[in-house]
Amino acid sequence: MTTTKKRISDRIGSIAPSATLAVDSKAKALKAEGKPVIGFGAGEPDFPTADYIVEAAVEAARDPKNHRYTPGKGLPEFRQAIADKMLRDSGYEVDPNTIVVTNGGKQAVYQAFATILDPGDELILPTPYWTTYPEVTQLAGAKPVEVFAGADANYKVSVDQLEEARTDATKAMLLCSPSNPTGSVYTPPEITAIGEWALEHGIWVITDEIYEHLLYDDAEKTHIVKLVPDLADQTIVLNGVAKTYAMTGWRVGWMVGPMDVIKAATNLQSHLSSNVCNVAQRAAMTAVSGDLAVVEHMRQAFDRRRKTMVSMLREIPGLQVPTPKGAFYVYASVEELLGKEIRGRRPATSGELADLILDEVEVAVVPGEAFGPSGFIRLSYALGDDDLKEGVERIQNLLGEAT
Repeated sequence: MTTTKKRISDRIGSIAPSATLAVDSKAKALKAEGKPVIGFGAGEPDFPTADYIVEAAVEAARDPKNHRYTPGKGLPEFRQAIADKMLRDSGYEVDPNTIVVTNGGKQAVYQAFATILDPGDELILPTPYWTTYPEVTQLAGAKPVEVFAGADANYKVSVDQLEEARTDATKAMLLCSPSNPTGSVYTPPEITAIGEWALEHGIWVITDEIYEHLLYDDAEKTHIVKLVPDLADQTIVLNGVAKTYAMTGWRVGWMVGPMDVIKAATNLQSHLSSNVCNVAQRAAMTAVSGDLAVVEHMRQAFDRRRKTMVSMLREIPGLQVPTPKGAFYVYASVEELLGKEIRGRRPATSGELADLILDEVEVAVVPGEAFGPSGFIRLSYALGDDDLKEGVERIQNLLGEAT
């Protein structure tokens, strides 16, 4: 008698697919069928990568030295450029040897979690969260502990909430400011308080700074190691070129941390993927070494779109729309609309409401279930002004029928 073996491991089979990518894929598939779908799902700038960055890649591709394996940790000159960039933008020095270059920011996230978390550990996860964080926590065998802050708190958790969630098993916490999915930005005093709390209790901070330059209104840069320097030995910084430089497809990110952590993460990467594409590294090096004029051009466009989207969404009865001060997302509470009748349907969850919006007016949004509790929808304003206005007008017309 033979025993039937599982085809897929429990560890991998338990991973939920990325909800944001699923929404984006569905929208693109409907567009391919000729339907006039407008997608607010993807967190991807609609700008092309700047010409001077592309030219750097072309030159790199012509150089035979980039056709070979290079150090798995990343090109030394690129790691130095990242260190220089951090001094310029974050205000503190790091040793280039404490940096490992990764295949996009998402690999940096995975490696950070895998490197410091063990089965039985807990990671405090401010909620709403980016969809990948809980999945990689569980892949490491650890437990994500969700700490929720709603629209009335601008989706920002307090130190009191963090302390209430802390247990003897707490190993780390995740910090993402500016935030995906909410666009919220913690103030320097708020970040300082969180950093001092983590330092006091010996808790690791994994800080995702991928949206660091996309700030609006009175929002300030908030780099936790700059504000709490003593936290450097228990902090991992994650970043990349995808959002800031419109380089999502180039797949270049990095993680920065204490030497022992980076050494372990480098060992992991040596077996996982080895070095990142040299041509992409050369392009990214040009990006981080240059001025921020291109970034400022995009930031101003995002700011204009942000104001338009927030203003239009606030015209819809039943929506609560806090003002996002970073990234390129609006996270609207739709709790008051749930259960109301809209074109013969009564959506009970934000997932059902998102389906209704896509079915009835061909607009794709991401429901709150992708990021934590139901009752919210995320809309990205990283798309053209005309599509943005048309898409929100469709939502206005549909949700305005709620009774």
